[in-house]
Amino acid sequence: MASSPITKVTEEEYLALDRAGEVRSEFLDGEMWAMSGGSRWHARLQGNVYAVIHNALDGGDCQAFTSDFRVGVKSGGMYAYPDVTVVCGELLLADSHQDVLLNPVVIVEVLSPSTEKYDRGVKFQYYRTIESLRDYILVAQDRVRVEQFTRGETSTWTFRDYQSVEDELKIESIGVRASLGRIYNRVELTHR
Repeated sequence: MASSPITKVTEEEYLALDRAGEVRSEFLDGEMWAMSGGSRWHARLQGNVYAVIHNALDGGDCQAFTSDFRVGVKSGGMYAYPDVTVVCGELLLADSHQDVLLNPVVIVEVLSPSTEKYDRGVKFQYYRTIESLRDYILVAQDRVRVEQFTRGETSTWTFRDYQSVEDELKIESIGVRASLGRIYNRVELTHR
């Protein structure tokens, strides 16, 4: 979330405004938040993660999407544009506009200083209510660090922390393995 919210709006008003607007906005409990532009390292990481996942899924039942595809939480109250989203099988879409995905299996967020607290906190609380979601992955842009939260059979979440370019991120829900070396390819890190 990047800017101050506008006056409270309904979900229907949000969708109408966001669809008509030139700038994408996220929605949380009646407030719209205009999305700010990301850094070049954010864009590079997002592109790398998308490319690795997209290429690994080629020809299979799952497909990856960039942050241009909105995800809605069916229980209501939140719409977001994750950096990378994966869905398997048939897409469950909210309405005839076909621009709100309701059944992601994997969501990836590249952390930014302005959004990290939100991505780790409230946003993850909402994402956890999506029944289809199996993996929530956070990618740091200031150091080599990928955090993976995986939903188990009893809806308990396990945590894996990857911190080396030699590590391999294993996303078993979609059958993808990705080296952190590929994810962080051509990214200058500020934290040493």
